[in-house]
Amino acid sequence: MTPSDLQSPTAPLAAEKSGLDACVHCGFCLQACPTYFAAEDENDSPRGRIVLMRGLLSETLTPHDADVQTHIDRCLGCRACETACPSGVPYGHLLEATRATLRTAERPPWLARLILWMFAHEWTLRIAMTISRFLAATPLPTLAARLPSRYGFAMAMLASSDFPLERGTYRPDGRGTAGRVALLRGCVMEGIFTETNRATERVLAHNDYAMVDAPGQRCCGALHAHAGDLRTARRLARTNIAAFERSGAEFIVTNAAGCGAMLKEYDHLLRDDAEWHERAKQFAVKVRDVSELLVAVGPRGGGALPFRVAYDAPCHLQHAQRIVTPPLQVLAAIPGLELVPLRESDQCCGGAGIYNLIEPSMSEAVLDRKLDNIRMSGASLVATGNPGCLMQIGAGLTRARMSAHTVHPVDLLDASYAAL
Repeated sequence: MTPSDLQSPTAPLAAEKSGLDACVHCGFCLQACPTYFAAEDENDSPRGRIVLMRGLLSETLTPHDADVQTHIDRCLGCRACETACPSGVPYGHLLEATRATLRTAERPPWLARLILWMFAHEWTLRIAMTISRFLAATPLPTLAARLPSRYGFAMAMLASSDFPLERGTYRPDGRGTAGRVALLRGCVMEGIFTETNRATERVLAHNDYAMVDAPGQRCCGALHAHAGDLRTARRLARTNIAAFERSGAEFIVTNAAGCGAMLKEYDHLLRDDAEWHERAKQFAVKVRDVSELLVAVGPRGGGALPFRVAYDAPCHLQHAQRIVTPPLQVLAAIPGLELVPLRESDQCCGGAGIYNLIEPSMSEAVLDRKLDNIRMSGASLVATGNPGCLMQIGAGLTRARMSAHTVHPVDLLDASYAAL
């Protein structure tokens, strides 16, 4: 990309200039940033990265600058800075635009390219998820989990994907009067946490929602957008919009925080697409996290579950979607559950999509802080509503030989209904 290309109004970073201009460098974002805590380097803070972004736009820095690449790559994209920012800086959009700019100078690491390619193609994704499910059902992930490498951590993620409770059975007896709902099945959710998707459908049906299918849906495109591959993200977004339009659903529900944030921002992703922008806006207003739908109608009470549970807020639920209390209300509706406070529950766990495999050192530093807080809570279960968080924290617990396990809040509510 030439300097004139960077200045073009249609260039990704130039198109977000108003967001850059909103930053007044007040510094409120510093104490919200996990990588600033870990690195103690202003360049690894939102404020520091915005300086680098402005340097790119003003051409005092170039996309080939190694320091720019390093500090932008180290960002988790957790968007906690957005919650802390008094000026409303849309940092998530700035980060995606910057990474799209940097992709013109240097390709992402080979592992990132492989994973993104796999998620963009349905047949490769199915093969990968089938292999992952097969491995997870064997002792191999547990045996290999403590190897001091990215391979060992990946195996620990698979080992931690086992459901820590016994699944009971019940027949949902809702009336279907709360609205027609289609579930975004998701890639990792349907591929590895298949039973959590089925639990989501049961729980919603038990709370009076009518579930409908949306065939033809694909990956939400979040991983691609976060990596700066906006072209692929837009292609996947169009496919999903068309698929859910055909379903006739009144609501589009997701149980994965990262996917939900992406779906709700399809209108921003497709803002320059005259054919799809209005359709994306109509789509986005229908998207709900599963906790939002449950709290809108109750949720219904179930049987007692005698567990000590700490809730860890997924970043893209709390900071991107600004959903804070609904997951806690879902957990509070379960009789017998002891909900214990978790220090810094609003801080990132270090998962951030594929970040833990691409930037393992920084990811581990962020995760260690999370594990210390879980240890202090004394919880036996850590509830969180995102597959990446479930596996990142779960892998950390496994490798640290801690007794706690991760679980999706919907799985706990489903178990409560089965306990009646």
